Amino acid sequence: METPFLFLLGFLVAAVGVIPPGILNISAAKISVTVGYPRSVSFSIGVCLVVLAQTMIAIFFSRYISDHPELIAVLKLVAGVIFILVGIYFGFIAHPKPSGLPTVDLNSKKSYLFQGMFLSAINFLPIPYQAYMALTFSSWDWFHFDPYEIGLYIAGATMGTFSILYVYIFFFDALKHLKIFSAQNMNYIIGLVSAIIALITFYSSFTS
Repeated sequence: METPFLFLLGFLVAAVGVIPPGILNISAAKISVTVGYPRSVSFSIGVCLVVLAQTMIAIFFSRYISDHPELIAVLKLVAGVIFILVGIYFGFIAHPKPSGLPTVDLNSKKSYLFQGMFLSAINFLPIPYQAYMALTFSSWDWFHFDPYEIGLYIAGATMGTFSILYVYIFFFDALKHLKIFSAQNMNYIIGLVSAIIALITFYSSFTS
């Protein structure tokens, strides 16, 4: 597969996962507005370092699964259950705070780099998401589990994450007043998207 395509593939998959407002992108934007651009970039770099590691873990996990086809159906079912639970949580359980934004301890003495790493590390969803996507692309012969292609995909995923965080940092003030960006509306959207992905996953599990 050509180098630009693999990089773009990783870029787009990661970007799609970070576009919906969440604690990482909103925190990056809030840090920029409150304490300045350099610290928000430092926070974003911390997030991306963990995303790089999570994507690597996901790809190696998916490579193991691809070598053991009997586990693919199990992975699909597990992924489906995860997406269903995420959909239920965001659609029916999660309630935003009055501010509509996650809070960040702006007076912490800890480095913003490590704040980004910590918040990213407790967000485990990128691992099953990237593992599932890598298996899907591998089945379509778009992606192969060799070091060169893995490196390109991971680089694209890391840059895709950073790019979306960067967009939030610079455009959050202009976008936060749009009704669709209210916390409750985004909860419903995330819940709906998760439910759709779960249905597709279950359908492919029982028809393959």
